[in-house]
Amino acid sequence: MSETNTIPSFGAMLRGALGDAIVAEAEENFLEMCDENIVFQFPFSPQGSVRELRGRDAMAAYLPKAGRLINFESMSKAVAHKAIDGETFVLEFSCKGTGAVTGERYDQDYISVIKIKNGHIVHYRDYWNPMVLLNAVGGIENLTSKLEEFLDD
Repeated sequence: MSETNTIPSFGAMLRGALGDAIVAEAEENFLEMCDENIVFQFPFSPQGSVRELRGRDAMAAYLPKAGRLINFESMSKAVAHKAIDGETFVLEFSCKGTGAVTGERYDQDYISVIKIKNGHIVHYRDYWNPMVLLNAVGGIENLTSKLEEFLDD
C-alpha cells in the first residue's frame, strides 16, 4: 500500500477496485453504488463517536460533515481480494492528508470489507486506526462536536 496516486474521489477508487461487481449506472458516485438500506460500520471508531450508519440517506447526511474534518491529499490504488462467495471483497488502501482544523497529519491505512448484492453495496465495514483520526482532528471532543447528530444516544 505504499504507492500513492491522486484519485479524484473515493467512488473512483472503489470503481477501480470493484469493477463490474457494481452496477454500471453508478459509475464513480459512491452513494449511487450503495443500496438504499446499506449498513456502514466503523468497528474501530473511538468510544463515543459514530459506530454505524444505516441507509443511503444517513450516508448522504454524514459524508459531507465527515469529509470536512480532513483535507485529503491523495489515496492509494486499492488492492482488492474477492471472497469465494463472489459477493464479498476485502480492500486494502491508504490515504494522506491533514486535519482541517489542526493541520496535523492524517496518513491512514484502511482495510474495508464490502458485501455486494444486485450490483450495490449492502454492507461496508471500515477498519482504520482511531489514533490517527483523533490526532488529526484534535481529539474526541472535536470529533463528536462535528458529528454529534450521528451519535447513538
